[in-house]
Amino acid sequence: MINMDELIVKDLLKKKDYYRYLKENSEWVKLLRRDKLNYKNFIKYIKKKYKLRVQDKVENVFENLEVLSSVLSNIN
Repeated sequence: MINMDELIVKDLLKKKDYYRYLKENSEWVKLLRRDKLNYKNFIKYIKKKYKLRVQDKVENVFENLEVLSSVLSNIN
């Protein structure tokens, strides 16, 4: 990854989902090479896509509770 900030590259290598996505979608590689400030937008995009935001995690907990509640109600 030429012309990308070293910290960005190190961070990408630590976060396997981010790195995998970049390998599959080169348009983000181009944006990151042009301007390292695009990294924040990339992080937001990936968190939304893979449902890694706090909002997504809360929604997931509520969905799991609803499923558990319905299962328990059906048992009784």
